[in-house]
Amino acid sequence: MSFLTIDNVIKQFGNLQVVKGVSIEAEKGEFIVFVGPSGCGKSTLLRMIAGLEETSEGTISIDGEDLTHADPADRHVAMVFQSYALFPHMSVYDNIAFGMQINKVPKAEIKARVLEAARILQIEALLERKPRQLSGGQRQRVAIGRAIVRKPKIFLFDEPLSNLDAELRTQMRVEIAKLHQEIGATMIYVTHDQVEAMTLADRIVVLRGGLVEQVGSPAELYDRPANLFVAGFIGSPRMTFLPGRIEAAGDAEIRVSSSAFARPQTIPGPFAHLPDVNSTVTLGLRPESFRIDATDPVLTATVEITEHLGGSTIVHARTSDGNSLVMATSGRAELCPGDALPLACIGAPHVFDAQGLSLAATRR
Repeated sequence: MSFLTIDNVIKQFGNLQVVKGVSIEAEKGEFIVFVGPSGCGKSTLLRMIAGLEETSEGTISIDGEDLTHADPADRHVAMVFQSYALFPHMSVYDNIAFGMQINKVPKAEIKARVLEAARILQIEALLERKPRQLSGGQRQRVAIGRAIVRKPKIFLFDEPLSNLDAELRTQMRVEIAKLHQEIGATMIYVTHDQVEAMTLADRIVVLRGGLVEQVGSPAELYDRPANLFVAGFIGSPRMTFLPGRIEAAGDAEIRVSSSAFARPQTIPGPFAHLPDVNSTVTLGLRPESFRIDATDPVLTATVEITEHLGGSTIVHARTSDGNSLVMATSGRAELCPGDALPLACIGAPHVFDAQGLSLAATRR
């Protein structure tokens, strides 16, 4: 039995249904990330797990216990919000200890739990400070420490890094990953940032419009996206999409032509399903799937913008048939706007049918 089971959960606000029958399972100790665009229902789903939003239909179970209608205090979860919500007049120690003090936990146990949380988060030297004396990253550590001392069965994170600058976000991502390794607790993390999802998750749940588009490891979602939405949402820079047409289709391979390509592409199977010959498809290629090749190019594009990132270069270009293309290359590519860019493809492109479903992956 899974440690966390969300079974056909629906959330309705009046006539508006924002979560539309979501079913997810998480094992004990797993790090699950809910990711998706704004308004997809990820934070609402997290708040239903916490008991902060009532579930309209379906069930939520934790460690074999149905907690669908239980009070938040009885769910054995701890939530870390985007807002730190620290008491400004209290020290770091008292902010972390406050919940235990209210519940009349013995002082010796309070002290032991606070010091252990401070050790894990490396904030021992900050325990006597007030929140105004802390940086944003330090305040977030205090908020996480307040969750740790509750010893919950599940940690819930609701976009906890959104208020931090880019450098601090990167640092805190590493700290949260270390925290998960050290305490081994089940963690559910909500973000709209797919980079956070890719770097933190054991498994990612991609949501759109209140529905689950795909569930899988970061590698599975990157290498085998179930549909066009997942393919475009997961990966930075995003996947290039080009129009195509099926010239021949069989179980072993298909042949696809495109106005962007100099010649048809043969793509090996197996396939989850096959489209009809002459039907339209979309070809998807990751930025690292292109390489500059003047001797035998598959397609030619015109450079529009180059982004030099030190050890790599991102090239934004436009194909001969007017579609945008993004290529990533190591080192510093000496390219200027207007340059012709002869390209070969490394590996076969992804192929999506007219409904946007991958030919090589089933929708989950």
